[in-house]
Amino acid sequence: MNIDKLMADLEVKHPGEKEFLQAVKEVLVSIEDVYNAHPEFEKAKIIERLVEPERIITFRVPWVDDNGEVQVNIGYRVQFNSAIGPYKGGIRFHSSVNLSILKFLGFEQTFKNSLTTLPMGGGKGGSDFSPRGKSDAEIMRFCQAFMNELYRYIGPEVDVPAGDIGVGAREIGYMFGQYKKLTRDWSGVLTGKGLEFGGSLVRPEATGFGSLYFITHMLDTKGISIKDKTVAISGFGNVAWGAALKATQLGAKVITISGPDGYILDEAGLNEEKIEYMLELRASGNDICAPYAQKFAGAKFFAGKKPWEVKCDIAIPCATQNELNGEDAKMLLSNGVTCVGETSNMGCTPEAIDAFVQARILFAPGKAVNAGGVATSGLEMSQNAGHISWTAEEVDARLHGIMEGIHNACVKYGKQEDGYINYVKGANVAGFMKVANAMLAQGIV
Repeated sequence: MNIDKLMADLEVKHPGEKEFLQAVKEVLVSIEDVYNAHPEFEKAKIIERLVEPERIITFRVPWVDDNGEVQVNIGYRVQFNSAIGPYKGGIRFHSSVNLSILKFLGFEQTFKNSLTTLPMGGGKGGSDFSPRGKSDAEIMRFCQAFMNELYRYIGPEVDVPAGDIGVGAREIGYMFGQYKKLTRDWSGVLTGKGLEFGGSLVRPEATGFGSLYFITHMLDTKGISIKDKTVAISGFGNVAWGAALKATQLGAKVITISGPDGYILDEAGLNEEKIEYMLELRASGNDICAPYAQKFAGAKFFAGKKPWEVKCDIAIPCATQNELNGEDAKMLLSNGVTCVGETSNMGCTPEAIDAFVQARILFAPGKAVNAGGVATSGLEMSQNAGHISWTAEEVDARLHGIMEGIHNACVKYGKQEDGYINYVKGANVAGFMKVANAMLAQGIV
């Protein structure tokens, strides 16, 4: 495999898609040795096929706002790879959504889903529509208009979307209702549904819970307990909420959350009331975290800054892609951070990842650390298919088992001769091998 040539060819085919090209390069560098050890992969052009989505669906989404004005957004579904199961991945509603971001997310999702060991392929979708500042009626009309087109291309054995940034239980509910009306079919075609109509317990918390299960296994390899460790978290949405909740339950002290407006430092640590307030912040639709400092005495707000300047033992990026850069990494390292668990998708830039790996601290990528969300979506699919419902304890136990299995796979493929565990390489190789072997077995399709 000639990585430079592959990347040059991709840059010609997909100019300007920087997020997608970044995600591909990270994987190619990690799997180069194992790929070259399998000439059958080269003969079947596995990589050349794997880096191109099987299908991209783009469509217009016209809808009417509360003033009676017609608005038009763009809708997407990137069906990236179905070698190991139906396409599975979230829908993102945010003004930043474009094809490069969705392709990078779909590419990452393919390996993340592979790591869970569940039969799910990779996909991603969304729109440049932003729910921020919209009324419930406007969001409902947009979701219905979005599903009017998307329903043709999804199904419980074809493509099973979930939520993502800007798409929570409310949006999933509106889209599910429209899908059901259009198809006259009640099936588990969307995950993240309400508990009243086929949703799974623990799903809202799953990404954050899973990340902490993974992080505790990372710490265990060094004989370190998470109890009493200080934790810096970014974001204040569902992922950050779940991570803060589980970290606090495990005895750690969460001292930061953040938003696009800046970050909160709460040296007293988050408690049950404060973690519950994170849900109020998200539900407000204002996309800001500053009100936290007004509500809780002792908390400080730092406008326009990121939480990575705070001294902490564990850093958990939970917001968005490339939110932690090389300078942020240097600051964390100089402040003595011992573990970084990337819980947002591609939350760290390549410079940050290189700094963490070179410093030999515990660092693991999003495709491993945040796989608990899609894993629990897979468990929701299983419950829907069997027309059953598991208790929270049953779902949580399965989630913990899946995260332990992912950690073990990363160790298997990432442990180096000097004993250091390169979780980036381990996750990429483990995810790749399953997908590559499935593609090889199914022929040139």
